Amino acid sequence: MKIILDTHTLVWWLRNDPKLSDKARSGIADSKTQVFVSAVTAWEMATKARLGKWREAEPLVSDFAAILKANMFTELPVTITHSLLAGGFTAKHRDPFDRMLAAQSQIEGFPLVTSD
Repeated sequence: MKIILDTHTLVWWLRNDPKLSDKARSGIADSKTQVFVSAVTAWEMATKARLGKWREAEPLVSDFAAILKANMFTELPVTITHSLLAGGFTAKHRDPFDRMLAAQSQIEGFPLVTSD
């Protein structure tokens, strides 16, 4: 199985936060699951850390690539196809990070593991 983690899900996994559901935790931990983390997640974390809006993300930003590698997660780049779909969504959700993650999930055909 292949899944994409949203930003909060990734942080909850890395911090072993109890907010992460048992179902999500077991899916991420399953050796048969290929876990993808979008480049938009790095952008969101860096932006919110810079603005002081998400203190717990700050230490993760500086070692982001190493953290992904240590957890055997796969980076998912943002493509033009992803961008066009995210920009064209008619949904009311205004968060550009969430829109991109939803577009990537739809295009790649991988479920998005999210708290939303």
